[in-house]
Amino acid sequence: MNEEQRLQLRVEELGTRNDAMARCLKLAAFAAKSGVPVLILGETGTGKTLLAQAIHNSSARARGPFISFVASAMSDTLLESQLFGHERGAFTGAQRALRGKFERANTGTLFLDEIADMSPLAQAKILRAVECGEFERLGSERSFHSNARIISATNRSLRGLISAGRFREDLYQRLNGLTLRIPPLRDRREDLPAIIAGEIKMAAVECGKPVTSIHPDAMEKLLAHPWPGNLRELHHTVRTMLLFADGACIAPDDVQFDEDAMMAPYGAEPDAVAPTPRNGFAPDDNQTLAHSVRLHIRRVCETVDGNQRKAAVRLGISRATLRRHLQKVELRSEVPSD
Repeated sequence: MNEEQRLQLRVEELGTRNDAMARCLKLAAFAAKSGVPVLILGETGTGKTLLAQAIHNSSARARGPFISFVASAMSDTLLESQLFGHERGAFTGAQRALRGKFERANTGTLFLDEIADMSPLAQAKILRAVECGEFERLGSERSFHSNARIISATNRSLRGLISAGRFREDLYQRLNGLTLRIPPLRDRREDLPAIIAGEIKMAAVECGKPVTSIHPDAMEKLLAHPWPGNLRELHHTVRTMLLFADGACIAPDDVQFDEDAMMAPYGAEPDAVAPTPRNGFAPDDNQTLAHSVRLHIRRVCETVDGNQRKAAVRLGISRATLRRHLQKVELRSEVPSD
């Protein structure tokens, strides 16, 4: 299943063997038929956007647009412009009029992600649009209307934010027509084999590798992992496995997890600024998987002064596997043996 096929999934096509997830999907199917506002709760990476899209696809609005908007890390002016649009000359750089998300989602669904991070001003403006479907573009006194169905999502406790005075109770009541809770992946162990198999099949096509199976010990490592990053982490891990895999079968040494994710407690907030590694490498614009793997191997090798035995131990792989990886990323000449 490719990304386009995922975006076309309906709720009834999202299978599960987990009781909590089955209840969530049952409510999602009801929500799709009823048209009530939906609030999706779940940890980061649990698939809230995928579920919102599936609800839209299963609803009477399926022929209309599905417009997604991430409401975090954005100034009030930019957020207002993105949601409600602006007129030409409304602010510096506004060279032409722009239709906002609410307007574009008319007759369809507007998915508001990370709503807990919106400012009080943004919450007030969204409340009015949600209540009466009416809004103004920036720089205009003309009212526009939208009947977009609202689905919102967050990985935080809105009740806690309301108690702290950081989220509006009236907006919460408007958004919370029906609450869906997606359980974390660590609580859906019975679903893991099918999810992993699907990801491997899709990744093999994307990477152009003839991988058709996985060694039982490799599968055991995946099943035993706590998955703090949920589906998003699993997606990344499978593609890393495919990068390392030789032949048609994924070996146990091909299964590698992010060290920081494994050590971080569940629910822990990430550091605002990532520390610079002692070898001087810092994040850059190259976000390819191969580049990330190359940097990770270099960092580990340099922390042990190029000792391959110690590097292999830290990476959780054999020395033979490490040499194979070094050869693949063309680092053999840079890292001495021991």
